[in-house]
Amino acid sequence: MPNANACERNWTDSAPSWKRSVLNRKRSGCKRNSCKLPWLVFRSNWLPPARIPRLPPSRLLPTSSSHRRLPPAGQDKRKRGGQPGHPRHERALFPQDQVEHFFDHPLDGCPCCGGPLSRNAELVRIIQQVDVEPAKLTIEEHTFPEYWCARCEQPCRAPLPGHIAAGGLVGPRLTALIAYLKGFCHASYSTIRTFLTDVVGLTISRGQLKKVIRKVSLALDEPYEELLQTLPDEPRLNVDETGHKDNGKRMWTWCFRASIYTLFKIDPHRSADVLIEVLGEEFNGVLGCDCFSAYRRYMREVGVVVQFCLAHLIRDVKFLMQLPGQKVQAYGTRLCEALRTLFGVFHQREQMPAAQFQRRLEAARDGVLRAGSTDVPDNRQAQAMAKRLQTHGKSYFTFVTTPGVEPTNNLAEQAIRFVVIDRHITQGTRSADGQRWCERIWTVVATCAQQGLGVFDYLFAVVKARFYGGETPSLLPEG
Repeated sequence: MPNANACERNWTDSAPSWKRSVLNRKRSGCKRNSCKLPWLVFRSNWLPPARIPRLPPSRLLPTSSSHRRLPPAGQDKRKRGGQPGHPRHERALFPQDQVEHFFDHPLDGCPCCGGPLSRNAELVRIIQQVDVEPAKLTIEEHTFPEYWCARCEQPCRAPLPGHIAAGGLVGPRLTALIAYLKGFCHASYSTIRTFLTDVVGLTISRGQLKKVIRKVSLALDEPYEELLQTLPDEPRLNVDETGHKDNGKRMWTWCFRASIYTLFKIDPHRSADVLIEVLGEEFNGVLGCDCFSAYRRYMREVGVVVQFCLAHLIRDVKFLMQLPGQKVQAYGTRLCEALRTLFGVFHQREQMPAAQFQRRLEAARDGVLRAGSTDVPDNRQAQAMAKRLQTHGKSYFTFVTTPGVEPTNNLAEQAIRFVVIDRHITQGTRSADGQRWCERIWTVVATCAQQGLGVFDYLFAVVKARFYGGETPSLLPEG
């Protein structure tokens, strides 16, 4: 094993400045703790050339755009902010009926020389400032005198009003606010408690906040189950899944995105059994998804029509173009050119008659399948690509023959992004109640975004209906 001091001398000149200073302090006998951690990093990362492990070419990670988070072409040199030539955007003024106070600021003389002034026609400059008033609590006090029944020989009181029995300490609007902070803003119970104390002027325990969230979750049961029952009848669905942790246990969040709503379901399994349970064996729509084994099994056993994500295929083709070997790169390049031709035709659909567009699109699809099955090099990744296109090639181009089907699974991936962010912030759930709450609030957030509804307004309507015994608002539009 080479001497450590020798390694230091050989690599001092090539190391960054902070590492060179660490070496100098080490040689001078510095014993400070601040020297130890950088030195450990230096010893683990800066190895002499003879000790750097050599990986075989097949194990080198390709540096394609799918692995490097680079900005799109043409955007790497742009400055931040508005670009030259873009239209100016200004905030519209509040209407006059919303303005409570009006102030005029006339001038008696020129601010520079003090000379007399005359009005410049009707030109004025209007500046509006908006602010919020301190939160005002509305407190109801209900008194129930106790009576004695001589016949029954027991005390009795009047029954609680329905909204008091259902809501308890917290009223419907405050309940909706707590649910909004917890579900839409990813806030923890401690953060909500601090917000209510500092901003609203109300102190509520964490246990009380948990009870409030459970009440909202129960109030969302009916609209959630309505969407769940409607899923199998949808003509088109985009599905995706992501990991979920419940008290450290690995689970999965499934996303089902329809045209007017999105439903989330947390399940211990990441298999076709979930699809069979949710969509059933009679699902007659088109399923947009990636090429994961669960969807292939569901397609094989149920016979459902599938649109595999074309963006995933393009990413895998770019991977082939970065592998070592000219034959593999040429194979990937041919596939990439065929896909580029396909998308060129797809983006010209508004510029040609429908019949001509359909013919050219089908011809471009056949070109992709032909490029993937001819002159396949003797390479594991290339052979796997050819086998995939031979087995499932037509499922990548369902959008060619089925109008209204998206060629990618971006809709589901965009919807599930909110769940991924929530998982990183909250670190998952700890109980079955937590899972049910997440399923329902995520469904509400995504569906309201699709329909242009306010999440808080919908939560308030649902909670108010539960507290006062009204009809629960549906997440499905009327008609």
